[in-house]
Amino acid sequence: MGNYIDTKEEVKNHLFARVPLIIINSSERERVERMFRELAAEMKTSIYYYTDVKQVVSLYGNAKKDVDRDPMMFVQDLFRKNRSSTFVIGDARRLSEENAFSREVLDTLYLAMETSSTLVLVTPDYVWNRLAQFGLQVVLQYPDLIERESLIRKFVGCYGGKYPIQWNEHDIYRAAMLLSGFSEVQIDNILVSQLVAHKGLKKQNLLDLTRQKSRLYATVPCVEEVQVKPNLMVSGLDNLRKWIRERKQLFFIEDDVLDEYGLTAPKGILLAGIPGCGKSYSSKMIAAEWELPLFRFDIGAIYDKWMGESERKMKDALTFIDNMAPCVVWIDEIEKALSVSDSGNDTGKRILGQFLYWLQESSKRVFLVATANDITALPPELFRKGRFSEIFFIDLPNSEERKVTIEQYAAKCLHMQFSDEAMEELVRASEGFSYSDIESVIKEAAQFCILNTDVQMDLNKLIYFFNQNISFSSTNPETVQKLRKWGRERAVSASIENKQEGSVLL
Repeated sequence: MGNYIDTKEEVKNHLFARVPLIIINSSERERVERMFRELAAEMKTSIYYYTDVKQVVSLYGNAKKDVDRDPMMFVQDLFRKNRSSTFVIGDARRLSEENAFSREVLDTLYLAMETSSTLVLVTPDYVWNRLAQFGLQVVLQYPDLIERESLIRKFVGCYGGKYPIQWNEHDIYRAAMLLSGFSEVQIDNILVSQLVAHKGLKKQNLLDLTRQKSRLYATVPCVEEVQVKPNLMVSGLDNLRKWIRERKQLFFIEDDVLDEYGLTAPKGILLAGIPGCGKSYSSKMIAAEWELPLFRFDIGAIYDKWMGESERKMKDALTFIDNMAPCVVWIDEIEKALSVSDSGNDTGKRILGQFLYWLQESSKRVFLVATANDITALPPELFRKGRFSEIFFIDLPNSEERKVTIEQYAAKCLHMQFSDEAMEELVRASEGFSYSDIESVIKEAAQFCILNTDVQMDLNKLIYFFNQNISFSSTNPETVQKLRKWGRERAVSASIENKQEGSVLL
């Protein structure tokens, strides 16, 4: 149990060294009490532990003493009569500033120094500097991956005979990844609620574990969860999809394995390309493929007219995203929020700096999918290696990809199937169309069918709808040419070689 064992060993060393004060930064009082109970047994020594409810309890023998919620007189008497004693205050309060209680603790620490005793304060709060300088601080983090796996296995072993549990070792590992950032008590409560709600633990309910986080942490207005259909239909983007399948294993692999090879989990991708060709939908495809929650991060919404507010909102948003890990985060048209001129907006530059630092240094399992229509408007710092794992370019669909797209939308919206000869004509009619263009044409034809029930849709009528619509590439040929030139020279093709790129999701 990595983090717990490491912290326990650190505390044990401090106790042997007879440090007068040990501050344990933690909100998990139960884990800390268990730690000191184990230490008392291992060291074969009395460790006294105080909480308002239990009062003073010896963790090596279970003797109890009622001190009427004021342990300090008992502590001082203990230190005077018994050298090398240890006393733990399990939920220390009123210690962030100078007051009557903190000064009494200060006097006790002088006594601890004289008698080689140790006072332990367990608190998640700041401790007054006059007190803190007497000792050392130890941070007990929330359960790490190894501990979470152990907790889930214990839970499964406890309830496996009473409820149907479908989780195998791989599912337990995935659940442990998804439950990062929770305390032991919270993990147990979440598992119990899932067990009761679904009459067991089922594979398809794994994603529900992370959704609990949005209830735990305060939401921020510029980050919202996007619902993803579990069975997205995807065509095209073969190279991108292959890359995503390969990186999935790396994203979920243990930190120890990555550290052994000096690697980090994949950070994210930047998708540039022609509008309407599937850049935004790719984020949904990745979230569905990896079975992770998807959040849309609207960076533009963080800008505020008041000095410092934009930076604060950015910090809150990035903290919220880290708390939601593991997850996929989608930033649409990133150039509109992060394009900063040399002679302008200092706030924009500070926001960019915050974002780049987070992108480079965050160790949380967050996979970023950023899309851009005008890639040239982005600051060059964004393209530095280590910030995005890869940059992909998405082009207009070629004839084969248009054929698959028309077949999918025709079946979905028109409930029609066409012969190979008819499909060839439709593919020719859709030359230069993006995926959103094709979707718009076929849905327009479907609307026509609803409004004109006496008219039967056929091949000629559908070709007529294609001919009546002007594609994006026809209205913006210069933009398409400029984007293609950039993408083919500076990015990886999102489709397999010798094809144009594209994708459609239904």
